[in-house]
Amino acid sequence: MSPAPDPRAPEDRPRPPRRPRAAGSGTSKPRTATSRPAASRPAASRTPKSRAPLWRALVALAVVGLSLYVALTQSARLGLDLRGGTQIVLETKDAPKVKADAASTDRALEVLRQRVDALGVSEPGIARSGEKRIIVELPGVQDPRKAAEVIGRTAQLSVHPVTGETTEKKKAAPEGARALPDPDRPGSRLVLGPAVLSGDGVKDAEAILDQQSLAGWTVSLEFRSGAGDAWARVTGEAACAPQGAPERRVAITLDDKIISAPSVNPDVVCKTGITGGSTQITGGFDQAEARDLAALVKGGALPVPVDVVEQRTVGATLGADAIAASTQAALIGIALTALFITVVYRLLGALAALALALYGLISYAALVALGATLTLPGLAGFVLAIGMAVDANVLVFERAREEYLAVRSPDLAKPVRTGFAKAWSAVIDSNVTTLLAAGLLFFFATGPVKGFGVTLCVGVLASMVTALVITRCFADFAVGRESVRRRPALTGIATTGRVRAWLSRRDPDLVRHRRRWLGASALLVVVAVAGIVLRGLDFGVEFTGGRLVEYSTSRPLDADKAREAVSDAGFPRAVVQESGEGDITVRTQKLTNDEQRRVTAALEEESGGAVTVERDELIGPSLGDELRQKALIALAIAVGAQLLYLSVRFRWTFAAAAVSAMVHDVLLVVGLFAWLGKPVDSVFLAAVLTVIGYSVNDTVVVFDRVREARRRDPRAGLAFLANRAVVRTLPRTVNTGMGALFILAALAVLGGDSLADFSLALITGVVVGMASTVFTAVPIAVALEERSPAEPPTAGPRKTSTDAYSPLEARHGKERGTGAVV
Repeated sequence: MSPAPDPRAPEDRPRPPRRPRAAGSGTSKPRTATSRPAASRPAASRTPKSRAPLWRALVALAVVGLSLYVALTQSARLGLDLRGGTQIVLETKDAPKVKADAASTDRALEVLRQRVDALGVSEPGIARSGEKRIIVELPGVQDPRKAAEVIGRTAQLSVHPVTGETTEKKKAAPEGARALPDPDRPGSRLVLGPAVLSGDGVKDAEAILDQQSLAGWTVSLEFRSGAGDAWARVTGEAACAPQGAPERRVAITLDDKIISAPSVNPDVVCKTGITGGSTQITGGFDQAEARDLAALVKGGALPVPVDVVEQRTVGATLGADAIAASTQAALIGIALTALFITVVYRLLGALAALALALYGLISYAALVALGATLTLPGLAGFVLAIGMAVDANVLVFERAREEYLAVRSPDLAKPVRTGFAKAWSAVIDSNVTTLLAAGLLFFFATGPVKGFGVTLCVGVLASMVTALVITRCFADFAVGRESVRRRPALTGIATTGRVRAWLSRRDPDLVRHRRRWLGASALLVVVAVAGIVLRGLDFGVEFTGGRLVEYSTSRPLDADKAREAVSDAGFPRAVVQESGEGDITVRTQKLTNDEQRRVTAALEEESGGAVTVERDELIGPSLGDELRQKALIALAIAVGAQLLYLSVRFRWTFAAAAVSAMVHDVLLVVGLFAWLGKPVDSVFLAAVLTVIGYSVNDTVVVFDRVREARRRDPRAGLAFLANRAVVRTLPRTVNTGMGALFILAALAVLGGDSLADFSLALITGVVVGMASTVFTAVPIAVALEERSPAEPPTAGPRKTSTDAYSPLEARHGKERGTGAVV
């Protein structure tokens, strides 16, 4: 019987010791002083090695210098959720003679822009979103009621002659005429003739304080040429009526309401009227009323009606607290992450920590240069991307550590170069999957969550530049120093590492029990689905429509007493809950601005102290349905996009396994929120899409190793190759996960209520994602490949020493033979 073949490749098998060769023996010649010196070698052989570090250093210097210039000369644009204010989303509707489309919405936007400018708000923002929506941002405005009334009214200004007077009891008016309530005489109605002048004829309107005649605040109107003649005619006819007669008055209406009906002064000549092309509207206005009226008149009439479909108000204090909490969490999380990678990878880890600091500078400068609005979820995305930026560094350092430990060469530069070269494909694939999820957030999310997608995209791209260019420059410079070469342990790649040492001692076969792992995963999914079915999901107002108001009380207010007060105010079905430290949230299906003020007054009376609106969100039912549909579409496209990309990069069996593990992770996160009764809102959607990117990111790293191994050794079974890939990448998985968890834990503890649930979802996703790669994705991939094996690939290049098998791996390769080959 012949001995069983050794499954190891020829270069991995033990070789007999090489006998020393006498000088001049054999075919090789000993090196002598007459050998050609390095300086005389062809230039082509040494140019790439000498120029590569130089261009990387120049690129790194240019990127850092430009980023520093942008950061010092420009400031970030903060969203309303960070600086406080009101955001109103308006939707145009069809008018009898005008269709609501992009053109009419643009015309309405210009009218609204004039009204917003006239309100005197500092740095307002107004832009069209889609075909029929207009987003208005009013920083510092804490009372959205007046702002919505001013900018959302159709503002149909018209001037009418008064033809008579009637009473409230006798509302009938002559045929062809209208009778409207008289604001100066309660119970009386003025009969108006046809309009002789519209708001289009007003050239300018200004609120002024008339101190000479003591008339108080008035609105001064300046007419265009033709409109000035019409004004003179109507006032000239009114001047012919007797003093005190209603016909001597001229009515100015706004949206079919009389806002002023002044009598023509006695000195106005009959049939001549008031000439000069200007006049004043009096009506006992205060300063705010006069200014708002002037803004409406000056802006003119909207070409189409508009409805408020979304309204958000954030208190200035809440925004400032969010910035402070997020900044503190970011600093602590980054410091812990930097300390961790420095302890694990020593000198190279310290250099990577310095590169991470530069990464923060580059990301911030990129956001500022792009003019992106930094929102609270965006801040979270910025901080999270820092944790994910550790991944590329860890991938490189772990590959460099493997290379060095395999050869124990005094040349530290070679394993570092090999580590960067071998980690390249995994870095690209893992970051592309994250970019797909972030891109979906940008296209399908609204409001602050869109900012999260932007910052995550910028962060991922900046992390690649930092890890592959800046960290590479630092590492090349460090390992090239003689003092470092004499002390290889200082670099961190010359040591095994705690996780790798433990794995070396235990030599686990994790894939062997794949049916057991799949059973446990299926059980967890059943528990999560049971929570979704039995407990249900607490959808936020973004997805259901309605209004959510968060109140801060100066005195402690029990939720039960607050619930009773809100019920007595006329809203027995409102959901009243405690939020944070002493805050109260009220959520209803429908609540107008006036009703919201009524609820505020009821809470003030119940608490006996001041009640402040910290956050106010109003979502129309149509917008809620739309956002819910968009969320489902985004999730479906995310799954499809990941499946397509992975199918192209790997094989459909690997793609299906990765997507199955991703769906597993999402279900567990959603199920946890269902069991805990946590709200499912747009910020949670951002967290779920991030979990999708992170889950696939982790799985891709393992599959990349499997793909590399099968090219080198097509004879080995997939289960054997997969187990070796899992064991090899487990140190990277643990170290990367720890870096992300430091950041997320800091956000969860210090980020405030607004980021606590977001951080909880991501922490769950990171932990579950690390486990599902080993216990779900890999077993599914092995099972699918056993059912549908691929054609054996052609043998790749000869295996390097880093691919040598452990004794247990060699035994498994011998026992399992060729098996299924991917």
